[in-house]
Amino acid sequence: MTIVKHVNELIGNTPLLELSNFEESHKLPVRLCAKLEKMNPSGSVKDRAALFIIEKALKEGKLVAGTQKNPSKSVLIEETSGNTGIGLASIAASLNIRCICVMPENMSEERKQILKAYGAEVVLTPAQNGMQGAVDKVNELVTQIPGSFVASQFDNPANPEAHYKTTGPEIWEQSEGKIDIFISGIGTGGTLSGTGKYLKEQNPKIQIIGVEPAESPIITKGTTGPHKIQGIGANFIPDNYIAKYVDEILRCPSEKAFEYGKEIPKEGILCGISSGAALWAAEQVAFRPENAGKLIVCVFPDDGARYLSTNLFT
Repeated sequence: MTIVKHVNELIGNTPLLELSNFEESHKLPVRLCAKLEKMNPSGSVKDRAALFIIEKALKEGKLVAGTQKNPSKSVLIEETSGNTGIGLASIAASLNIRCICVMPENMSEERKQILKAYGAEVVLTPAQNGMQGAVDKVNELVTQIPGSFVASQFDNPANPEAHYKTTGPEIWEQSEGKIDIFISGIGTGGTLSGTGKYLKEQNPKIQIIGVEPAESPIITKGTTGPHKIQGIGANFIPDNYIAKYVDEILRCPSEKAFEYGKEIPKEGILCGISSGAALWAAEQVAFRPENAGKLIVCVFPDDGARYLSTNLFT
């Protein structure tokens, strides 16, 4: 029998899908594939970092797992735009650990509802304060709650380590080492930096390209502003964004992320807004003359079902 005993064992090994319909309709001169991170148990790429962060904390004694009869006295707290919180809440629930997620109030309703479904407590902060407002609230809560541990996705090295040890090797193996260009949105920087580091070690010629919101180009222009691409563009430069592994950053306008997000269902899948941003970036890169015939892999971070309350699919 093949029986999985814990949800953690289901994280990773997500499929690589060639976007054949998009290639045809947009007449791309490249092969374009997407890493479907929605296939993780809680529906996003953030399951990977959540697992590594929690496992490290358990090993170091910063968190202690509980049981149904004796729940843990540990409290896991995190600032999140939604997906990391959902990943943490999923694993915390399986370990009987209390979880508190702090997020900007303008994140999608589905994200808030999913967090609550996993038993997490949700604390909302003003939208205009962005992710920094959520970070500030977490710092306040941790001084008030005994036994609390902050996951610190933006600077915890376990985040990029997760992608260095899983996402990068998976893409390398699935593409049989033929990947030429890797594209990922920049939220915490963990996916881009960790995967980029691994791929560069296998082949230094692989291009690593990040995507940030055009309305909040903190990395490329040093300015911030409101944008609508949930999951990327934290309005500050995270410690887990490691520039030496990145060759280029493209600035995606919010309206383009939505426009290209509407293209993804034509492949028979629903993905989120930041997937649309990655797809837009992939097309920009695909039409550069020097990239003809190359293999581009972009990350589709999450499931589109958690955006049905937005105008992504309308």
